[in-house]
Amino acid sequence: MKEDQKFSWTMPTQNTNSGVFQALFTVDHVTPNQRWRFICYGYYQNSSHLWSVPSNHLELLVSGTLQKPILWAEPSSVINIGKPITIWCKGTTKTQVYFVHKVGSPAPWKGQTFHRPDIKAMFSITSVERHHAGQYHCYCYNSVGWSEHSDTLELVVTGVYLSKVFLSAKKSPVVKSGEYKILQCSSQEKYYSFILMEEEQKFSSTMPSQKTNTGLFQALFRVGPVNPNQRWRFTCYGYYQNSSCLWSVPSNNLELLVSGLSKKPSLLTQQGSVLAPGEDLTLQCCSDMSYDRFALSKEGRSDLPQMSAHFTQVEGSHANFTLGSVKFSTGGRYRCYGSYISSSELSAPSDPLDILITGQFLVTPNLSVHPGTTVSSGENVTLVCQSSIPMDSFFLFKKGASHSYMHQLSKYQDSQYEAEFPMSAEISALGGIYTCFGSNNSFPYLLSHSSVPVEIIVSGEMIL
Repeated sequence: MKEDQKFSWTMPTQNTNSGVFQALFTVDHVTPNQRWRFICYGYYQNSSHLWSVPSNHLELLVSGTLQKPILWAEPSSVINIGKPITIWCKGTTKTQVYFVHKVGSPAPWKGQTFHRPDIKAMFSITSVERHHAGQYHCYCYNSVGWSEHSDTLELVVTGVYLSKVFLSAKKSPVVKSGEYKILQCSSQEKYYSFILMEEEQKFSSTMPSQKTNTGLFQALFRVGPVNPNQRWRFTCYGYYQNSSCLWSVPSNNLELLVSGLSKKPSLLTQQGSVLAPGEDLTLQCCSDMSYDRFALSKEGRSDLPQMSAHFTQVEGSHANFTLGSVKFSTGGRYRCYGSYISSSELSAPSDPLDILITGQFLVTPNLSVHPGTTVSSGENVTLVCQSSIPMDSFFLFKKGASHSYMHQLSKYQDSQYEAEFPMSAEISALGGIYTCFGSNNSFPYLLSHSSVPVEIIVSGEMIL
């Protein structure tokens, strides 16, 4: 029965394989200039004037020729499971009826009829569940007829799958203005794809999951070119092949920080760059600029600790980053940046500071001096660091020197792994106490035990 009773049709019932009794009706020549609302009844053979209770109402939504409405969701079309959401459909000032339809559903999801025309309608969900995920359209009807359907709104429900995903930036979350950055979304779960979402949803990208040699599943995303005029904050999710609108719990938030052209600060440590496990370490970032904050980065890590600046009596600022008791994981290459509260841009990076941790390898190399430890001014001298246990490279340090260490790749010679450090007594302040360490390429910031110290005396030098 058509609602206005301009149409009715009777069909005999048939038994289906599922045990349900049904009849199929063909409604053709549907036009957009009227509403198509139906209801059906059942009756028995000998009582054709005694009908059952009515069925639910069903309205066909006709995609017409009038201006299409606008469909959107608040607070967002990507919503965590259990949270409330409001879907809005905006038509013309003469709209009398609004319908929202979920693609694939046999009936309209919700409808609203107004006694007086209204420009928009609100459809609320108090607690989003899995079955709400999917694609939606909305339709409008007024006295002239049906509108076109709106553009598609894809409603995504997050937090459905509890296997965690992790988001990190290759090497560091700091990037120079105008450059690109590779972000890695990974999980131990075999998700079909990962999706990277910019915080304000102005950017999203989907990539298939790939298994790595470590057993993790990941996808790599290239973002940029970045600029300091906006914030670059991201989250990623995983989902399975047949449920692209049902996503995992979100990853950690990751923000890219743009390194600019303002003057670079200096990164210092009073404890020296070579430490043993258990020693305390504090790094100081300082500048003659009056920066409000300083940030410390470690190569290979995606976090970027920040500290408020302390201002000196003269022009300048600094911040102390207390790393606490040193562990092997403390070793690495560090940089720091300055920034102002009024800008999201960082300064240029400081020069790198390498923190090296001793005692990782149970090796004690031998340090020798040729031709001897006492040399005359202008004489050439070579320090040789050796180990019978394989070492990829060797580091040479001078006690109390303000300059950095010397580094040489090892060579295998006479059943020894060794590196030579040629020097000249003409070099200012050559005399002093030297030690060397071994290292392997797989752990470039972790060293062996120290060699026995060797003292070089330059004859004719004044010893203070």
